[in-house]
Amino acid sequence: MTDVVDVAARRLDLAGTRAFETAGAGRDRRLRLADFNREWLEGLWTEATRGQRPEGVALAAVGSVGRGDAGPLSDYDLVLLHDGRTLDAGEVTRLADRIWYPVWDAGVRLDHSVRTVNQCRSVAADDLTAAVGLLDISPVAGDVEVVAAARATVGHDWRANARKRLPQLTETMTQRHHRHGDLAQSIEPELKEAHGGLRDMTVLSALAEAWLADRPRGEVDTAYGVLLDVRDAVHVVTGRGRDRLSRDDHDAVAALLGHDDADDLLAEVSDAGRTIAYALDGTVRRAAQSQRARVLRVGPRRPQMTPLGFGLFESDGEVVLGSGRLVDGDPHLPLRAAVLAARANLPIAPTTLENLATRCGDLPTPWSPLARGLFSDLLAAGPGLVTVWEGLDQQGIIERWLPEWTAVRSRPQRNAVHRHTVDRHLIETVVHATGLLRGVGRADLLLLAALLHDIGKVPGARDHSAAGAPIAEAVMRRLGHDDDDVRVVTTLVREHLTLIELATRRDHADPLTIDAASAAVGGDRDRFELLLALTEADAVAAGPKAWTDWRAALLGQLATAVRARLDPAAPTVGEVEPAVVPHDLVLELATGEPHVEIVAHGGSYRIDIADRDRLGLFADTAGLLAAEGLVVRTAVLRTVDGVAVNEWHVESPSGNEPEQARLARGLTRLAGGDRGPLGLLDRRRQFAARPSGSSTIGTPGQPRALVVPGASTEATVLEVRAQDRPGLLHELGMTLAKAGVSVRSAHIATYAGQTLDTFYVTDFSGRLLDPSKVAQVVAAVIDTCDGAPARA
Repeated sequence: MTDVVDVAARRLDLAGTRAFETAGAGRDRRLRLADFNREWLEGLWTEATRGQRPEGVALAAVGSVGRGDAGPLSDYDLVLLHDGRTLDAGEVTRLADRIWYPVWDAGVRLDHSVRTVNQCRSVAADDLTAAVGLLDISPVAGDVEVVAAARATVGHDWRANARKRLPQLTETMTQRHHRHGDLAQSIEPELKEAHGGLRDMTVLSALAEAWLADRPRGEVDTAYGVLLDVRDAVHVVTGRGRDRLSRDDHDAVAALLGHDDADDLLAEVSDAGRTIAYALDGTVRRAAQSQRARVLRVGPRRPQMTPLGFGLFESDGEVVLGSGRLVDGDPHLPLRAAVLAARANLPIAPTTLENLATRCGDLPTPWSPLARGLFSDLLAAGPGLVTVWEGLDQQGIIERWLPEWTAVRSRPQRNAVHRHTVDRHLIETVVHATGLLRGVGRADLLLLAALLHDIGKVPGARDHSAAGAPIAEAVMRRLGHDDDDVRVVTTLVREHLTLIELATRRDHADPLTIDAASAAVGGDRDRFELLLALTEADAVAAGPKAWTDWRAALLGQLATAVRARLDPAAPTVGEVEPAVVPHDLVLELATGEPHVEIVAHGGSYRIDIADRDRLGLFADTAGLLAAEGLVVRTAVLRTVDGVAVNEWHVESPSGNEPEQARLARGLTRLAGGDRGPLGLLDRRRQFAARPSGSSTIGTPGQPRALVVPGASTEATVLEVRAQDRPGLLHELGMTLAKAGVSVRSAHIATYAGQTLDTFYVTDFSGRLLDPSKVAQVVAAVIDTCDGAPARA
């Protein structure tokens, strides 16, 4: 018998670094692994059956070993098949043990079973997953006839019960995709179970085995090979049989596969996943159409064709061409078909797409008014755009319209707020922008800006907004737009981050903040409304981390202020009222009791606090809110005649609404020098502290604190970037107080464990800080972020 240690070593050696160095090495590597797996298992069979030649008994493989595409550390999924007559139950059990135990001893993960042909048939009838797996059953050693009988029987039943099994297969597949997500849109893709993953290739084969649809070939097989190569590389670099490409393994896997950087690897994986997902979705539709044809046919069945116009029809849930001759005379036909399909929320049939891609001529440059109008109609179609655009992109039609699309196609985004690749995010932004069209004067320009706003996210670009502006200009001129429209869209692309950055990181009451927002659109009210709508659509499309209640409220406040600047006569609908302290509250504050009022805003809260101004009030309030488990998003602080009127915007991850009385009592105790209310914060710090000796993979860079020149004429503006931790805002507040600095306002943003805080600070007399004071404060802030908090 082959030595146990040699088995593990040989599998990794066959998939070692040298096996990835040549073109086409993946297929050769897997063939060598498949040969080794079978040779080793045949050796185990020979040893287990020494002195016997049992007829009607065989060792068979299913899964990746059965298909011959197992990875270096894939599981073995084996079946001991017998006819139920040659050996009695005891003999079968002993034979199985003589095979299974050496596999376990070799450290190979094993999924095993012992079955007769009839038992295989029964299991397949009851278990959909087992049925799909048994379709790939293949002989390893022993009587090949019994394996052929099992495969033929299961395959016959699979075809006979296709009508019943197809809905089950589709439902199971949908649930799996929901659990594991879309492979093409993930930074840490699940290579096997996600939508567009390796498991979906098994589904494609199962549908073909049921004679419901042909299995796609060509590009799909190439994409399958890409995912198998990546899976093999994950096994090699991790030393484990994993199917997820984690962040920690990106660089090593990319290097092993010969990519210049990890983003190129992720783009290739995304492309492969999209190809498989698109093929799967289309094949499932073909299978459903085949089923309907079988069920409804009474005599010859003619397809039901609903006319949509321009020689296009709806048939079996897809948009199809009535005659292939139409594609030769109208270069606008792909646009017409796309508009009709997207409006109807239907995919374009693959054959129709192929005809449109290969037989329709190119549009003239610059585009005609008709082409521009159709393109605008397509972008305005709504949610149906996503599926239709993907089909056009798979056939290369989008690249013909927009050559710049190639650079952002399937590009990953490592920003924690984004949930899609660059190209998919652009389309999602267009879809969300369609809900905002009534609030702008030029809907077509908003949609074009939404499509192009991240077109500058190309490899090597440091500022994608600046890089994207000239690209957007070139696209607009190719589409034939006039100079004014080109300038508008170019401005929107260049400034698409300006408003959200000002809203979340600057003081809305500061005149320079309003100046900056107005200058971004050249003082034009209509252009501002376009930029505002683009900002919202961009954030909503990015994901829930980018568009929260507090961010929407801040953007709304900034918009109100900017509208008042651009058009003083404009109404101020939606303006958020500032915190107000009634006159009779002055006496209440004089007794030492703070005034606390909580206003709910969806999933967030505004907490208005009025108290006698004192050193450390900001730090105490931030610490108390952190102790209560609240996440501070914004703090706007004002002092009038010795009374601090502070407005805090917070979120409650626990879902519990803050208690006014509890907060008021806590502030009173803190003002009297009692630090008891912060005891829970200390426990939160201890719970969140990293244990000694734990992994430091992914440790962020050094904290930074810097002055933002020209951001305000009324205060010195400090930006602080650091790794977030419980109570950090409290610690920063204590540091600023000890440095003799008054916090006028604070604007907080936290993503993926990193915080970006902006503080408007003055000295206690209300003046800007002098340079020496700034240097002192910056050094103290960095020390605090580094883990040396200034505590009371």
